[in-house]
Amino acid sequence: MKQKPFIIAEMSGNHNQSLENALAIVESAANAGCSALKLQTYTPDTMTLDCNSPDFIINDPKSLWYKRNLYDLYREAMTPWEWHKPIFDKCKQMGLLPFSTPFDSTAVDFLEKLDCPIYKIASFENTDIPLIKKVASTGKPVIMSTGMASFEELEESVNCLKENGCNDITLLKCTSSYPASPETCNLLTIPDMQKRFGVDIGLSDHTLGIGVSVTSIALGVTVIEKHFTLSRADGGVDSAFSIEPEEMKKLVDEVNIAWLALGKISYGISSDSEEKSKKFRRSVYASENIKKNQKFTSVNIRVIRPGFGIAPKYYDEIIGKKATENILKGTPLNWSLIK
Repeated sequence: MKQKPFIIAEMSGNHNQSLENALAIVESAANAGCSALKLQTYTPDTMTLDCNSPDFIINDPKSLWYKRNLYDLYREAMTPWEWHKPIFDKCKQMGLLPFSTPFDSTAVDFLEKLDCPIYKIASFENTDIPLIKKVASTGKPVIMSTGMASFEELEESVNCLKENGCNDITLLKCTSSYPASPETCNLLTIPDMQKRFGVDIGLSDHTLGIGVSVTSIALGVTVIEKHFTLSRADGGVDSAFSIEPEEMKKLVDEVNIAWLALGKISYGISSDSEEKSKKFRRSVYASENIKKNQKFTSVNIRVIRPGFGIAPKYYDEIIGKKATENILKGTPLNWSLIK
């Protein structure tokens, strides 16, 4: 991977319906060293129905949104469409790439008017073939989360993207739990995805902390997406599994260190500093004063540090041979000293 990992701060609903908070999140993401900031573009009506039947109530007691009505939840979490331009403008001012996840065709049309440079397909929409066709038809790069999708479903969605004009695809390994536990992340899927699909692979990380994100770099991810908030204490629909500014700064720093550490396939000396360390290898030295024509023995020569003498592999060959001259204790042996 030649480029540094692309780090996306996902704002989601963490603005808590305040444009001032949203713009502060943009600034904080830029200061943390993120590459991009992502929004979500929808309204309650483009996501679901205003309905109170059981199908539209979250009934999982373990869910962060237990007993919430879907329509009310999306109304609380949505980013007002009139905020998109000021947020996009603030991102550009701060050196962040702004983009969004559309959830229906009207959102794509709206984002096209803002010249959205990238589109994201969320995990819950990665089987929505009509939406995928619409996004692909823009010709823009697409990042798609893979949460819950089988290999066959992903294959169908990727083919759909390619067949409808998208040639720049990144798949994000994702576990669609909020928060996700590390043992459910199955990061070993990442190199398999790269091999099977032949596209860049990233990570959409819903775990708490940054360890999973940093680990994923070693497996070849090029993109990391993480939900971001100014403060979890502020609350909000996604705050519980979002990271704060200091954590995001640490994530960016540690991910870049991990990326630098990957380097290349290399044996032997890899740097000038390692070249200087060669002197701390072992080599053959005179461990006593040795007279001319005296035989070398296990008493008067030793394999020790530093490494300025003959390599240790020749030690047995030297034993029993004679010195060509007087040799002082502490002298590194070289072949001119040996008959």
